[in-house]
Amino acid sequence: MKVIKTLVFVALLNLCTTVAYSDQLADILDKGIVKIAIPENFPPFGSVGKSLEYEGYDVDVAKLIGKDLGVKLELVPVTSKQRIPFLSSGKVDLVVSSLGASTARAKSIWFSSAYAPFFAGAFASKSISVSSIADLSGKKVGLTGGTLEDLELSEIAPKDTKIVRFGDNAMTISAFVSGQIDILVTGNTVAARVAADNPELEIETKLIISDSPAFIGVRSGEINILQWVNVFILDKKLSGELNALSEKWFGQPLPALPTL
Repeated sequence: MKVIKTLVFVALLNLCTTVAYSDQLADILDKGIVKIAIPENFPPFGSVGKSLEYEGYDVDVAKLIGKDLGVKLELVPVTSKQRIPFLSSGKVDLVVSSLGASTARAKSIWFSSAYAPFFAGAFASKSISVSSIADLSGKKVGLTGGTLEDLELSEIAPKDTKIVRFGDNAMTISAFVSGQIDILVTGNTVAARVAADNPELEIETKLIISDSPAFIGVRSGEINILQWVNVFILDKKLSGELNALSEKWFGQPLPALPTL
C-alpha cells in the first residue's frame, strides 16, 4: 500500500510540474510561428482592403508583435463570437481584435493592458431625438451580436426597444446606411468612419453606452506571454508607434489607456 501511495504521489507531482512549466511563449519561440486572431470585418480595426489583404489598426499591431517576437505571423480572421473560443481552444495564441474586458470574460481568458481606445455609443441622424436610454423605447436599434455593446444594451434598454442583431459589423453598418434601423450602436471609431463615408446622414453621437478600451486576449494561465505582451504594449506606447497607428486609423492621438 505504501508503494502504491508513493507512486500516486510521484505521478501527481510530475503532473503538477508539467502544468507549472507549460510555457506558451517558449512554444511560440521554439516553433517560430505565432497565430493571432484579428477582426474579420471590423474596420478600422481590421478588414480586407483594396489590395485584398487584411489591414487596420489591429492588423498592424499583430504585425508588430510578430516582428518583435522574431517569428512568422499567421493572421486568423475571426468574428466577434469566435474570439474567445478560438483562444481557449488553442486555435490562436493571442487575440488582437478590439476585445473589451469584462468580469464575465475574465473567467475564461486573461487580458493585457489596454492597447487601443474604444467606446460604445448610440449614433443616429440629427432628425432622431435621443438623449437618454429611455428614448430608445420603440426604436429599431441595430448592433453586431456578441459584442460588449450587445451585452450592455440588452441589460439596460427599455423592454420595447427593437434590438436587431447582425452577424458582423459590415452587415450592421449596411443596415443603418440603408435605413433598415433607426439607431446604430457601435464603437466610436466605426461610427466616425460611417459618418465620413456618408456625410448626408448627418450622424451624431446620441449616447455613450460604455467606455471599453481594447485589450489583447491571452490564454488563461499563460503568465510569461502575458508579461511579454504587456512589455510590448508599454514599449510601443513609449516609442510612439501606437500613437502613430491611432493617428493613421482613427484620426486621433492615442489617449491615456488603463493598465492591468
